[in-house]
Amino acid sequence: MCNHDSLGVEQGKILFVPRPSIEEKVLKIVTARIVVIANQKGGVGKTTTSINFAASLAILEHMVLLIDLDPQGHSTTGLGFEKPNDQAGAYALLTGTPADVLALNTEIPTLQIIPAGKDLARLEFSDLTDESQLYNLKNALNLIKETYDYIVIDSPPALGAMTLNAFTAADELIVPMPCEFLAMDGLIELVDTLNAVQKQSNSNLQLGGILLTMAEERTNLGSAVANEVRKNFPGKVFKSTIPRNIRLAEAPSHGKPIAFYDLKSKGAQAYIQFTKEWLRRKKNELAKDIL
Repeated sequence: MCNHDSLGVEQGKILFVPRPSIEEKVLKIVTARIVVIANQKGGVGKTTTSINFAASLAILEHMVLLIDLDPQGHSTTGLGFEKPNDQAGAYALLTGTPADVLALNTEIPTLQIIPAGKDLARLEFSDLTDESQLYNLKNALNLIKETYDYIVIDSPPALGAMTLNAFTAADELIVPMPCEFLAMDGLIELVDTLNAVQKQSNSNLQLGGILLTMAEERTNLGSAVANEVRKNFPGKVFKSTIPRNIRLAEAPSHGKPIAFYDLKSKGAQAYIQFTKEWLRRKKNELAKDIL
């Protein structure tokens, strides 16, 4: 768990803030909550959400590990790291190397990353007839769950071995979805996969929510898609949305999360607001469980 002063946001600046009070600590989780960001459709803002959700959690006083499980390695390069050498990073994690020796420090003191390289593709198309392979990531993360508040997994845009490992290890799934009608089909398929995993390898996996990305709800199309998703998934669509934003698109080429590239941009503020909304949901859920 985070045991030092951490980062916060105030009036367009990132700064250190005091440790949480004893009352706030009572509501903190005992072991890390594992969140997988997934959508089998590419170009939906999955990696952008993984990077900026993890970074926003870190900025908002939490110790976070981001795991890049996508062979494309865009979360890795998006935080300014080179893709690791063959059989290193996330590949090594899934083949038995302890996570604590693979995690790299980022420019945010409370954020670490396990990077990904192209060698992951070899595991992505693994034969999963041996069901024990579904638990490789879960077993690896069980050894470090007390080190972090949150573990965020960037999964590949496919429903293969990497995504199934992530689903088996995770507590919840967040689905970034662009405000486009064709995205609805992919969302339904993803929920079918979620239901299958719940029956087979992880009965505790929950649909944490759907995050509307590239949102232009002022347009007729954007508004219609948003309304359709909210109708089909009541209570599961976050109120916060992520707009199309040029600064958000530029940030990965500079190897920075949007909050460190342009904190005042609409993209940065949107991700911080989304992360705060998600944290409020978790706090309310925990309070209900305690009662």
